[in-house]
Amino acid sequence: MTSAVFFDISGLSYLLAMFVYIVFLASRKHAVGAAATTITIFGLAFQSIALILRWIDSYAYWMTNSPSSGMILALLRSAPLRNLYESLVFFVWCLIFIHLIVEFKYKVRSLGAFVTPLAALTLVFIDISGTSKDIQPLVPALQSNWLLFHVLLSFLGYAAFGVSFGAGLAHLTLLTESRKEAAYIFWSIIVGVFITVLVAMGLDFLNAPPAKPDEVIQSYFLKSTFKSASGGVAVISWIVSIAFIFVVWRFGLGFKKILSGLSLTTDMLEEITYKSIAVGFPLFTVGGLLMGAIWANSAWGKYWSWDPKETWSLITWFVYALYLHARFVKGWRGKKVAVLAVVGFIAVFFTYIGVNLWLSGLHAYGSE
Repeated sequence: MTSAVFFDISGLSYLLAMFVYIVFLASRKHAVGAAATTITIFGLAFQSIALILRWIDSYAYWMTNSPSSGMILALLRSAPLRNLYESLVFFVWCLIFIHLIVEFKYKVRSLGAFVTPLAALTLVFIDISGTSKDIQPLVPALQSNWLLFHVLLSFLGYAAFGVSFGAGLAHLTLLTESRKEAAYIFWSIIVGVFITVLVAMGLDFLNAPPAKPDEVIQSYFLKSTFKSASGGVAVISWIVSIAFIFVVWRFGLGFKKILSGLSLTTDMLEEITYKSIAVGFPLFTVGGLLMGAIWANSAWGKYWSWDPKETWSLITWFVYALYLHARFVKGWRGKKVAVLAVVGFIAVFFTYIGVNLWLSGLHAYGSE
C-alpha cells in the first residue's frame, strides 16, 4: 500500500478517536476511554508508517533527479517536511505523540477530547484546502541541510504548544463560574469562531472550481459565506455565526459539569499547560528562530528580513515568553495564563497557516 492509503487510515482513526473521546466525556465509562486511546495509538502507528513510506518515495525521487548528491544528503533533503502538506501531516504526528505521552504520564484520557479535534481538523483542512500532495522538487532555497532540523524542531515546538492549547481551553472551562466572566466570553468566541470558520471553509471547497483545487484557500477563502458577492448571503452568514457563538456561550458551562466529574483538576491542567510550553518554547526558539536565522543568512545573505513569517514567528515567541515571564516573575496563575496559552496557539496558527496561504514573502514556497 502507498503512503496515501496509510495517511487516509490514520486520518479516519483520529476522526473516530475524536468522537469516542467525546463520548467518553459524556459517558465516563472506562472502556470507552480505553477504546479512544487504542484507536489513537493505531492512528499514530499508521501515520508513522505513512511518513516512512513518504520519506522512502521522496528519497527515490531525489536520487532519480539528483543521483550525484549522495545518500546522506539525499536522506536529509528528502525528509517529508518540504511543503505545506507534509509539514501539516508531521505536525499532527507530533501533536498526537506528545498527547499520548501526557495522557499516559498523567493518566488523564479526557484531555483527548480537546487535542484530537485539533489533529482531526488539521487533516480535514488539508483536504478541503486542496493542498498539493504530490512529491515535488525542492526549490533552491529549501535545498539546505538546515531544512530537517529547522522544520523538525519547529513543529515539535508547535505540537507542544498545541497540547498546551487543549489544556488551556479545558482549564478555562473548569475555572469558569459565570457566563459574564471575560475569560468565559473569550473561550466561547474562540470555540465558536473555530467551528464556524471550519464549516465556511468546507463550503468554499464544495463551491470552488474542481479544476483548481490548489487555489481554494488563496482564491475562494470565505467567498461562499462571509465574503460572498451576494450581500444577502454575507449578512446571513454573519448572523448565523454570531447566533452560534451565542449558543456556545449559553450552553458552554455544561462542559464544566462534564469535566468536573472526570479526573481533570485545575492544578493538573495548569501543570500540563506549563510543562508543554516549557518544552515547546526552547524547541521553537532554537529550531524556529535561531536555526531559521542562520539558514536565512546562508540562503538570502541576511539573518532577518522582517518577512511576514519571521515577523509572526517573533510575535508567537513574545506571547510564550510573556506566558513564562508572567508565571515565574509575576506569579500569575489560573485564567490569565490559560488565556495566554490559548492566544499563543492562535499566533502559532497564523504564523504557519495564515502566513503561508494569505501573505506573500520569502516563505511563500511553503504553501506549494
